[in-house]
Amino acid sequence: MSKISYEEALNKLQNLNITTRTKKVFIIDSLGEILAQDIKAQTNSPAYPTAAMDGYAINISSNPSNKEFKIVDYSPAGSVVDTQVNDNVCIKTFTGSLMPKGSDTLVPIENIKLLENNTISITQEVPCGFAVMRVGENYEKNEILIPKGSKIDFAQIGVMASLNIVFVEVYDSPVIGICSTGSEILDIGEESTNVSQIRSSNHLTIQAIAHKYGCNTKLLGLIKDDKTSILNAISNGLNCCDIVVTTGGVSVGDYDFVKDIVIDQLGAEVVFQGVEIKPGQHIIVAQLGNKFICALPGFAYSSTVTFLLFCLPVIFKYRGNYEKLNIINAIASNQFNNPTSKTVFTASNISYQDGSYYVDTRNKKIGTSAILTNLLGNSVLAISEPKSFIDSNQSIKTIIL
Repeated sequence: MSKISYEEALNKLQNLNITTRTKKVFIIDSLGEILAQDIKAQTNSPAYPTAAMDGYAINISSNPSNKEFKIVDYSPAGSVVDTQVNDNVCIKTFTGSLMPKGSDTLVPIENIKLLENNTISITQEVPCGFAVMRVGENYEKNEILIPKGSKIDFAQIGVMASLNIVFVEVYDSPVIGICSTGSEILDIGEESTNVSQIRSSNHLTIQAIAHKYGCNTKLLGLIKDDKTSILNAISNGLNCCDIVVTTGGVSVGDYDFVKDIVIDQLGAEVVFQGVEIKPGQHIIVAQLGNKFICALPGFAYSSTVTFLLFCLPVIFKYRGNYEKLNIINAIASNQFNNPTSKTVFTASNISYQDGSYYVDTRNKKIGTSAILTNLLGNSVLAISEPKSFIDSNQSIKTIIL
């Protein structure tokens, strides 16, 4: 099967047929989730004219020239007073209180002078309607305040609480099963027995990204280069997970068994196998019903980048397909030269100066696709299109991590 372009791979992911699930959660537990319903206002807010400041409620329209008013009542927040305002009297009213009947304006405390006999004098005039929140000023009945597909943050939780929403419907994120293959890899804490062994980081890096995007995960283990062991690990993962992610075993070596297992033994439908990108050209995305296998390369930088590029879009489909990678246009501070036919993703530094984003590769190491440390710091992925040359001060697409 021939490799496809990065754009073709993205289009195939967007066209995937995935059945989404939803769940009801307590609003504070919805943080970071994707809303699966429109949140509508059931009433106007405020439902009645309301004081926006502490002051004195008057009726200015009936007698605009009047400057002195007798205080006839008080209206603390949370109370309802029956006393009415006319052109000669006022009611002391506090922030958040309903405006008394007959009033149309609130004169702030700092704009009046207290006189004898419980009377005030206006020392600085205000226009009619001043400091009065109109009905529906915050929102109107049946207004969609938070649309379906919104990612829930603190503001959304606060608004839902103000609407007396206790439970909210969100998309159920997929469960991600993760296993790394390779007879040479060691788990953290595992003692090395020879100098050829390397410490695995892929499974934990991928687990961290999955958690960052709201997914539960299951670690399926570090699997030796053995067909039966790999088949059992993937099969077990498919029994309890929505997406099984493997790292290693997808290239063309004698011990790269994953691709054969996915295609021949599991009978999965291949979405694509091989993408013209760097790093991580040897990648397989396959579908079994409503479940997926994402077989990624073994090098740490390659597996991380390919998970971001291809596994996140699959996760987004499970979450209603409202999310996408955060791609911006930045200004290149150095040259990005790509003479190849591949789309190249270069670990770069990002900064913000004078209203623009800038990217550069200063202090980034050059070498194999194993250099995960290149993603430390304030790093992003600069995208070099096939056979392109981006000179300094030119625009380059950049993925914010």
